[in-house]
Amino acid sequence: MYGVRLRWSELPGQVRDWVGEVLGAPVVEARSQPGGFSPGTADRVVTADGGRAFVKAVSDRQNPDSPALHRREAEVLRALAATEVGVPRLLGVLDDEGWVALVVEDVEGRHPGRPWTHAQLGAALQTLGAVSGLSAPPDWPGLEEELAAEMACWARVAEDVPDDLDPWLAGRLEDLHALCERTLPRLAGGSVAHTDVRADNLLVEPGGAVRLVDWPWACRGAAWADAAMLLVDVRRDGGLDVRPHLPALHALGARDEDVLGLVAGLTGFCTHAARSPPAPGLPTLRSFQAEQARAGTRLLQELGLP
Repeated sequence: MYGVRLRWSELPGQVRDWVGEVLGAPVVEARSQPGGFSPGTADRVVTADGGRAFVKAVSDRQNPDSPALHRREAEVLRALAATEVGVPRLLGVLDDEGWVALVVEDVEGRHPGRPWTHAQLGAALQTLGAVSGLSAPPDWPGLEEELAAEMACWARVAEDVPDDLDPWLAGRLEDLHALCERTLPRLAGGSVAHTDVRADNLLVEPGGAVRLVDWPWACRGAAWADAAMLLVDVRRDGGLDVRPHLPALHALGARDEDVLGLVAGLTGFCTHAARSPPAPGLPTLRSFQAEQARAGTRLLQELGLP
Protein backbone atom coordinates (compact mmCIF):
# COMPACT_ATOMS: atom_id res chain seq x y z
CA MET A 1 0.00 0.00 0.00
CA TYR A 2 1.49 3.32 -1.05
CA GLY A 3 -0.86 5.88 0.47
CA VAL A 4 -2.98 6.41 3.59
CA ARG A 5 -6.66 6.31 2.70
CA LEU A 6 -9.92 7.37 4.22
CA ARG A 7 -12.27 4.51 4.91
CA TRP A 8 -15.83 4.15 3.67
CA SER A 9 -17.18 4.77 7.18
CA GLU A 10 -15.38 8.12 7.27
CA LEU A 11 -17.24 9.51 4.26
CA PRO A 12 -20.08 11.96 4.92
CA GLY A 13 -23.47 10.29 5.07
CA GLN A 14 -24.73 12.17 2.03
CA VAL A 15 -21.90 10.75 -0.09
CA ARG A 16 -22.61 7.18 1.02
CA ASP A 17 -26.33 7.68 0.44
CA TRP A 18 -25.65 9.03 -3.06
CA VAL A 19 -23.66 5.93 -3.95
CA GLY A 20 -26.64 3.81 -2.96
CA GLU A 21 -28.89 5.93 -5.16
CA VAL A 22 -26.57 5.46 -8.15
CA LEU A 23 -26.49 1.70 -7.64
CA GLY A 24 -30.19 1.34 -6.83
CA ALA A 25 -29.72 -0.09 -3.34
CA PRO A 26 -27.84 0.86 -0.16
CA VAL A 27 -24.25 -0.26 0.31
CA VAL A 28 -23.93 -3.07 2.85
CA GLU A 29 -20.26 -3.94 2.41
CA ALA A 30 -17.16 -1.91 1.54
CA ARG A 31 -13.60 -3.16 1.21
CA SER A 32 -10.80 -0.61 1.05
CA GLN A 33 -8.34 -1.22 -1.78
CA PRO A 34 -4.57 -0.95 -1.30
CA GLY A 35 -2.21 0.82 -3.65
CA GLY A 36 -2.15 4.29 -5.14
CA PHE A 37 -1.57 7.62 -3.46
CA SER A 38 -4.95 9.31 -3.21
CA PRO A 39 -5.76 10.13 0.42
CA GLY A 40 -9.46 9.64 -0.35
CA THR A 41 -11.46 6.45 -0.30
CA ALA A 42 -11.01 3.61 -2.77
CA ASP A 43 -13.55 0.90 -2.01
CA ARG A 44 -15.11 -2.07 -3.71
CA VAL A 45 -18.70 -1.99 -2.50
CA VAL A 46 -21.61 -4.43 -2.46
CA THR A 47 -25.24 -3.32 -2.25
CA ALA A 48 -28.21 -4.91 -0.51
CA ASP A 49 -29.40 -6.43 -3.78
CA GLY A 50 -25.97 -7.82 -4.71
CA GLY A 51 -24.81 -5.02 -6.98
CA ARG A 52 -21.10 -4.24 -7.10
CA ALA A 53 -19.04 -1.17 -7.95
CA PHE A 54 -15.80 0.63 -7.22
CA VAL A 55 -16.10 3.96 -5.40
CA LYS A 56 -13.48 6.67 -4.95
CA ALA A 57 -14.16 9.92 -3.10
CA VAL A 58 -12.06 12.78 -1.77
CA SER A 59 -12.28 16.39 -0.60
CA ASP A 60 -9.76 19.20 -0.45
CA ARG A 61 -9.42 18.54 3.28
CA GLN A 62 -7.35 15.46 2.49
CA ASN A 63 -5.31 17.08 -0.29
CA PRO A 64 -6.01 20.33 -2.15
CA ASP A 65 -5.22 18.83 -5.57
CA SER A 66 -7.07 15.52 -5.33
CA PRO A 67 -10.63 16.71 -6.12
CA ALA A 68 -9.44 18.14 -9.45
CA LEU A 69 -7.88 14.78 -10.30
CA HIS A 70 -11.19 13.01 -9.68
CA ARG A 71 -12.99 15.54 -11.89
CA ARG A 72 -10.44 15.02 -14.62
CA GLU A 73 -10.76 11.24 -14.38
CA ALA A 74 -14.52 11.52 -14.80
CA GLU A 75 -13.99 13.54 -17.99
CA VAL A 76 -11.57 10.94 -19.33
CA LEU A 77 -13.84 7.99 -18.57
CA ARG A 78 -16.74 9.75 -20.30
CA ALA A 79 -14.55 10.30 -23.36
CA LEU A 80 -13.55 6.61 -23.40
CA ALA A 81 -17.02 5.25 -22.64
CA ALA A 82 -17.47 3.66 -26.07
CA THR A 83 -14.18 1.77 -26.02
CA GLU A 84 -13.81 -1.93 -25.34
CA VAL A 85 -10.12 -2.19 -24.57
CA GLY A 86 -9.95 -2.56 -20.82
CA VAL A 87 -11.25 0.81 -19.60
CA PRO A 88 -13.84 0.57 -16.76
CA ARG A 89 -17.26 2.18 -17.23
CA LEU A 90 -18.18 5.32 -15.29
CA LEU A 91 -21.51 4.87 -13.49
CA GLY A 92 -21.91 8.18 -11.66
CA VAL A 93 -20.20 11.38 -10.48
CA LEU A 94 -20.87 13.55 -7.43
CA ASP A 95 -19.39 17.03 -7.05
CA ASP A 96 -21.00 18.68 -4.05
CA GLU A 97 -20.02 20.55 -0.88
CA GLY A 98 -16.31 20.04 -1.46
CA TRP A 99 -16.55 16.30 -2.12
CA VAL A 100 -15.93 14.66 -5.48
CA ALA A 101 -16.92 11.01 -5.81
CA LEU A 102 -16.88 8.56 -8.71
CA VAL A 103 -18.78 5.29 -9.00
CA VAL A 104 -17.09 3.01 -11.52
CA GLU A 105 -17.63 -0.49 -12.84
CA ASP A 106 -16.21 -3.08 -10.45
CA VAL A 107 -13.36 -5.03 -12.04
CA GLU A 108 -12.79 -8.50 -10.62
CA GLY A 109 -9.04 -8.88 -10.55
CA ARG A 110 -5.78 -8.48 -8.70
CA HIS A 111 -2.75 -6.27 -9.15
CA PRO A 112 0.22 -7.82 -10.96
CA GLY A 113 3.70 -7.95 -9.56
CA ARG A 114 5.47 -8.81 -6.31
CA PRO A 115 7.25 -10.01 -8.33
CA TRP A 116 6.13 -9.51 -11.90
CA THR A 117 6.10 -12.50 -14.24
CA HIS A 118 6.74 -12.57 -17.97
CA ALA A 119 3.11 -13.60 -18.53
CA GLN A 120 1.80 -10.62 -16.55
CA LEU A 121 4.05 -8.16 -18.33
CA GLY A 122 3.13 -9.61 -21.71
CA ALA A 123 -0.58 -9.28 -20.94
CA ALA A 124 -0.13 -5.73 -19.64
CA LEU A 125 1.77 -4.71 -22.76
CA GLN A 126 -0.97 -6.22 -24.90
CA THR A 127 -3.57 -4.05 -23.14
CA LEU A 128 -1.38 -0.96 -23.44
CA GLY A 129 -0.94 -1.66 -27.12
CA ALA A 130 -4.71 -1.86 -27.57
CA VAL A 131 -5.25 1.39 -25.66
CA SER A 132 -2.58 3.12 -27.73
CA GLY A 133 -4.58 2.20 -30.82
CA LEU A 134 -7.27 4.64 -29.70
CA SER A 135 -7.17 8.22 -30.96
CA ALA A 136 -7.09 10.73 -28.12
CA PRO A 137 -9.50 13.69 -28.17
CA PRO A 138 -7.75 16.71 -29.71
CA ASP A 139 -8.33 18.84 -26.61
CA TRP A 140 -6.40 16.49 -24.33
CA PRO A 141 -2.98 17.79 -23.27
CA GLY A 142 0.03 16.62 -25.24
CA LEU A 143 2.34 14.22 -23.43
CA GLU A 144 5.40 16.13 -24.58
CA GLU A 145 3.96 19.23 -22.90
CA GLU A 146 2.85 17.49 -19.71
CA LEU A 147 6.23 15.82 -19.16
CA ALA A 148 8.43 18.77 -20.17
CA ALA A 149 9.31 19.66 -16.58
CA GLU A 150 9.89 16.04 -15.59
CA MET A 151 12.18 15.45 -18.56
CA ALA A 152 14.28 18.46 -17.53
CA CYS A 153 14.99 17.28 -13.98
CA TRP A 154 18.54 16.10 -14.60
CA ALA A 155 19.52 19.72 -15.15
CA ARG A 156 18.02 20.57 -11.75
CA VAL A 157 19.86 17.68 -10.12
CA ALA A 158 23.11 18.91 -11.70
CA GLU A 159 22.64 22.38 -10.18
CA ASP A 160 23.00 20.92 -6.68
CA VAL A 161 24.27 17.36 -6.90
CA PRO A 162 23.15 15.40 -3.81
CA ASP A 163 25.95 13.83 -1.79
CA ASP A 164 24.20 10.46 -1.91
CA LEU A 165 23.60 10.43 -5.68
CA ASP A 166 24.61 7.14 -7.28
CA PRO A 167 28.13 7.68 -8.70
CA TRP A 168 27.06 5.96 -11.93
CA LEU A 169 24.46 8.71 -12.42
CA ALA A 170 26.69 11.52 -11.18
CA GLY A 171 29.18 10.82 -13.95
CA ARG A 172 26.48 11.01 -16.64
CA LEU A 173 24.38 14.04 -15.74
CA GLU A 174 25.10 15.99 -18.93
CA ASP A 175 24.50 12.93 -21.10
CA LEU A 176 21.26 12.11 -19.29
CA HIS A 177 19.97 15.65 -19.76
CA ALA A 178 20.87 15.62 -23.46
CA LEU A 179 19.16 12.25 -23.92
CA CYS A 180 15.97 13.55 -22.31
CA GLU A 181 16.03 16.66 -24.50
CA ARG A 182 16.22 14.47 -27.61
CA THR A 183 13.44 12.22 -26.37
CA LEU A 184 10.92 14.88 -25.36
CA PRO A 185 9.64 15.72 -28.88
CA ARG A 186 9.39 12.00 -29.60
CA LEU A 187 6.64 11.78 -26.95
CA ALA A 188 4.24 13.70 -29.20
CA GLY A 189 1.50 11.72 -30.89
CA GLY A 190 -2.22 11.20 -31.22
CA SER A 191 -2.69 8.04 -29.17
CA VAL A 192 -4.47 7.71 -25.85
CA ALA A 193 -1.77 7.68 -23.17
CA HIS A 194 -2.65 6.76 -19.58
CA THR A 195 0.61 8.34 -18.35
CA ASP A 196 0.57 6.73 -14.88
CA VAL A 197 0.96 3.02 -15.57
CA ARG A 198 2.02 1.11 -12.46
CA ALA A 199 1.06 -2.22 -10.92
CA ASP A 200 -1.52 -0.55 -8.67
CA ASN A 201 -3.27 0.90 -11.74
CA LEU A 202 -3.54 -2.48 -13.46
CA LEU A 203 -5.89 -5.35 -12.66
CA VAL A 204 -5.36 -8.89 -13.92
CA GLU A 205 -8.72 -10.57 -14.45
CA PRO A 206 -9.22 -14.29 -13.68
CA GLY A 207 -8.79 -15.14 -17.36
CA GLY A 208 -5.46 -13.29 -17.53
CA ALA A 209 -6.60 -10.16 -19.38
CA VAL A 210 -5.42 -6.85 -17.92
CA ARG A 211 -7.62 -3.80 -17.23
CA LEU A 212 -6.24 -0.29 -16.83
CA VAL A 213 -7.71 1.88 -14.05
CA ASP A 214 -7.17 5.37 -12.56
CA TRP A 215 -7.19 7.78 -15.49
CA PRO A 216 -6.72 11.39 -14.27
CA TRP A 217 -3.45 11.96 -16.12
CA ALA A 218 -4.53 10.82 -19.60
CA CYS A 219 -2.87 12.65 -22.51
CA ARG A 220 -2.31 12.57 -26.25
CA GLY A 221 1.02 10.98 -26.91
CA ALA A 222 3.28 8.46 -28.59
CA ALA A 223 1.84 4.96 -28.79
CA TRP A 224 4.85 3.44 -27.01
CA ALA A 225 5.08 5.83 -24.06
CA ASP A 226 2.91 3.96 -21.55
CA ALA A 227 4.71 0.70 -22.25
CA ALA A 228 8.11 2.29 -21.66
CA MET A 229 6.99 3.91 -18.41
CA LEU A 230 5.67 0.61 -17.10
CA LEU A 231 9.13 -0.96 -17.34
CA VAL A 232 10.40 1.18 -14.46
CA ASP A 233 7.65 -0.06 -12.14
CA VAL A 234 8.25 -3.65 -13.21
CA ARG A 235 11.93 -3.28 -12.35
CA ARG A 236 11.07 -1.75 -8.97
CA ASP A 237 8.78 -4.61 -8.05
CA GLY A 238 11.14 -7.54 -8.53
CA GLY A 239 14.05 -8.56 -10.70
CA LEU A 240 12.24 -9.45 -13.92
CA ASP A 241 14.39 -8.96 -17.02
CA VAL A 242 12.26 -6.72 -19.24
CA ARG A 243 14.56 -6.93 -22.25
CA PRO A 244 12.73 -9.87 -23.88
CA HIS A 245 9.65 -7.61 -24.06
CA LEU A 246 11.31 -4.74 -25.93
CA PRO A 247 10.03 -6.02 -29.32
CA ALA A 248 6.50 -5.17 -28.13
CA LEU A 249 7.63 -1.55 -27.71
CA HIS A 250 9.36 -1.56 -31.08
CA ALA A 251 6.07 -2.72 -32.63
CA LEU A 252 4.45 0.43 -31.21
CA GLY A 253 7.05 2.64 -32.89
CA ALA A 254 9.69 2.98 -30.16
CA ARG A 255 13.37 3.12 -30.92
CA ASP A 256 15.84 1.84 -28.34
CA GLU A 257 16.90 5.42 -27.62
CA ASP A 258 13.25 6.40 -27.06
CA VAL A 259 12.93 3.78 -24.33
CA LEU A 260 16.21 4.83 -22.74
CA GLY A 261 15.22 8.48 -22.92
CA LEU A 262 11.85 8.10 -21.25
CA VAL A 263 13.26 5.82 -18.57
CA ALA A 264 16.00 8.40 -18.02
CA GLY A 265 13.43 11.17 -17.73
CA LEU A 266 11.34 9.32 -15.16
CA THR A 267 14.47 8.42 -13.22
CA GLY A 268 15.58 12.04 -13.17
CA PHE A 269 12.18 13.23 -12.03
CA CYS A 270 12.02 10.68 -9.21
CA THR A 271 15.62 11.39 -8.19
CA HIS A 272 14.76 15.07 -7.83
CA ALA A 273 11.24 14.69 -6.41
CA ALA A 274 12.24 12.16 -3.75
CA ARG A 275 14.24 14.93 -2.05
CA SER A 276 11.34 17.40 -1.98
CA PRO A 277 9.33 18.18 1.16
CA PRO A 278 6.50 15.75 1.99
CA ALA A 279 3.31 16.25 -0.02
CA PRO A 280 0.18 17.07 2.04
CA GLY A 281 -1.78 13.92 2.83
CA LEU A 282 0.69 11.71 0.92
CA PRO A 283 3.21 10.58 3.55
CA THR A 284 4.66 7.68 1.53
CA LEU A 285 5.07 9.42 -1.83
CA ARG A 286 8.70 10.50 -1.42
CA SER A 287 9.89 7.05 -0.37
CA PHE A 288 8.10 5.55 -3.36
CA GLN A 289 9.79 8.05 -5.66
CA ALA A 290 13.16 7.09 -4.18
CA GLU A 291 12.41 3.43 -4.94
CA GLN A 292 11.43 4.36 -8.50
CA ALA A 293 14.67 6.31 -8.92
CA ARG A 294 16.74 3.32 -7.85
CA ALA A 295 14.77 1.01 -10.13
CA GLY A 296 15.15 3.39 -13.06
CA THR A 297 18.89 3.55 -12.49
CA ARG A 298 19.18 -0.25 -12.55
CA LEU A 299 17.04 -0.39 -15.67
CA LEU A 300 19.18 2.17 -17.49
CA GLN A 301 22.23 0.07 -16.71
CA GLU A 302 20.55 -3.13 -17.90
CA LEU A 303 19.31 -1.50 -21.11
CA GLY A 304 22.86 -0.50 -21.93
CA LEU A 305 22.98 3.26 -21.39
CA PRO A 306 26.60 4.19 -22.26
